[in-house]
Amino acid sequence: MAPHATGEPLPDSGVDLIQHDGSKTGDWRDDFHRDGFCIVKNVITPERAEYYKQKQIEWLQSFGLGFDPNDESTWTMDHLPVSFKGGMYFAYSSTHEKFVWEARTEPKVQETFSKLWGTDEFAMLCVQGLLNYQPNGPKDGGLIIMKGSSKFFDQFFSETREQDDHVDKPPEESDFKDLFIFKDSDVKWFEDHGCEMIKTNLEPGDLALWDSRTMHYARFPEGERVRHVQYICMTPAKFAKKEDLELKASLFKEWQGTTHWPHCNIRRQGPPLRNGVVDALDRSEPREKPEVTDRILQLAAVKAY
Repeated sequence: MAPHATGEPLPDSGVDLIQHDGSKTGDWRDDFHRDGFCIVKNVITPERAEYYKQKQIEWLQSFGLGFDPNDESTWTMDHLPVSFKGGMYFAYSSTHEKFVWEARTEPKVQETFSKLWGTDEFAMLCVQGLLNYQPNGPKDGGLIIMKGSSKFFDQFFSETREQDDHVDKPPEESDFKDLFIFKDSDVKWFEDHGCEMIKTNLEPGDLALWDSRTMHYARFPEGERVRHVQYICMTPAKFAKKEDLELKASLFKEWQGTTHWPHCNIRRQGPPLRNGVVDALDRSEPREKPEVTDRILQLAAVKAY
């Protein structure tokens, strides 16, 4: 695990931003600090999970490309807006849809991150989260975690490492701080150090949390059930630099998304490309704009805490 700061940790300093003295809490935080991963049960009700699932379906169908969740022949690129890694969406101003902000501001979602970080002043390295909307079992694809790998992050990267030559590998000229493609030999390295690759199984309303230094990936479903989740990530605003907060705020005003690091590594994502050109169906604002509350403005770095 990255070293703990002796004082207040600084962004991009290489220290563990979550300071933990090893004491037990008697809840999901013990799992998180031990394994770099945990599941928080029933963060939203099954009814709310079904609401968000239906809103996701409505959003996909709003492009008029013929997507039908009950017809597997329409689960293709030709019938869907352009996605990342075969089903992740951050373009088309999707990150600012009303239902997306509703999920971020669910009381128990906020409470969970606040409990972990010890503050409610979020910027929205970090702790990544996944709010689950659909039953997700062994054959349904989803989040795969190398349990315990966050503790060996510094040790692994103390040596020069080369990424796997994979389709998702970032361009050499890009300074991507939030993505590293591991090789099979790297997986074995972690397994040899006592780590274990596990498939997470979730019920509607569960929130999975993991240390971003944990080796992880998303597996495609093997069955017939569509996966419905929303990625949610929040870190304390005090870790963000002034210029990053300003950029984050300006992108919110343009209805643009950034990366899954809330407090640093902020960059414009750019438009979706279909066959190498900007998708004609690209959107410059959400289909349903959120009710912009003071809390949303704080999370988006537009308003100070």
